[in-house]
Amino acid sequence: MSIDIRDVNKKFGTFEALRNVSLTVPSGELVALLGPSGSGKTTLLRIIAGLESPDGGKIHFSGEDATNLHVRERQVGFVFQHYALFRHLTVFDNVAFGLNVKPRKERPAKGAIREKVLELLRLVQLEQLADRYPSQLSGGQRQRVALARALAVEPKVLLLDEPFGALDAKVRLELRRWLRRLHDEIHVTSVFVTHDQEEALEVADRIVVMNEGRVEQMGTPEEVYDNPASPFVYNFLGNVNLFHGRIDGGEARIDNISIEVPDFGSGDNIPAVAYVRPYDIEIYRSRRNHEDIESVVRHIQGAGAVARLELERLDTRELIDAELTRERYRELALRVGEAVYIRPRNLRVFAGGDYQI
Repeated sequence: MSIDIRDVNKKFGTFEALRNVSLTVPSGELVALLGPSGSGKTTLLRIIAGLESPDGGKIHFSGEDATNLHVRERQVGFVFQHYALFRHLTVFDNVAFGLNVKPRKERPAKGAIREKVLELLRLVQLEQLADRYPSQLSGGQRQRVALARALAVEPKVLLLDEPFGALDAKVRLELRRWLRRLHDEIHVTSVFVTHDQEEALEVADRIVVMNEGRVEQMGTPEEVYDNPASPFVYNFLGNVNLFHGRIDGGEARIDNISIEVPDFGSGDNIPAVAYVRPYDIEIYRSRRNHEDIESVVRHIQGAGAVARLELERLDTRELIDAELTRERYRELALRVGEAVYIRPRNLRVFAGGDYQI
């Protein structure tokens, strides 16, 4: 089932939670709503579910208007951050709950319910824990039970509100990989809310980056990470260094680096900001050309797959974050306090920091 959201607005008092939000979730995709607290992602999820009503705009499921449908009519499964399991029910009965409370005419036979629940418990790898209670499970196991319960009623759409937010880092990593594999098996249209950039980039087919009630950008993980539409998206999707300069006659001058920016026209003396990821900072022991920037190594974190360095420019005293492969780090054999030369590459320039050019 596809989801089409058109010009949706929502206010809480004077606070604008959503401002003319429009987007499409293709059928069978796993889509992440990503953004900081207060960006509107959970409000949008609740409107899709029918738990909130929009002040304006429309929600369509597979082309049919669902804006005014009651939550029970939407065939939506909802998984909350804090599980919301029934403590007095076993794992089996928690998963079976949605089937047992269906109207008599729609309720499957007991044997069919049992078969369905056991099938779901096998799917979420918890069949051996069917007789346990939520208090006897780990956080990751409880979240899998909550997901199985949501799937039991065979929803057309699965909605997850920060499903791994209450878990520790290692369990989060395991569960998000598990969720990706599970989705590849069941292919139910799914939307999940997260503020974790790595989670969205790893799990989602498509990412919707939200900010202050608006959609900043929507695309595949590669599209939003490699081609951010705004400075906000660039900043939100990982660490970044800023280099300031000016634009004159279709050319940006960033420090001693010149970059052609023909799409911006022939404006003169326009402030510009270049964004550079830490892994795109080249480091050398000696100056190679006039574009190199003299700096000093202030801090080194050498443990892990990459070495992370904090450098200070000698001209502006600004701090620059850099990442080196272990091979390059060992080759340079850098020490804190040493003088080096840096050169940014793959610069993405925005005029005044507000508009991509």
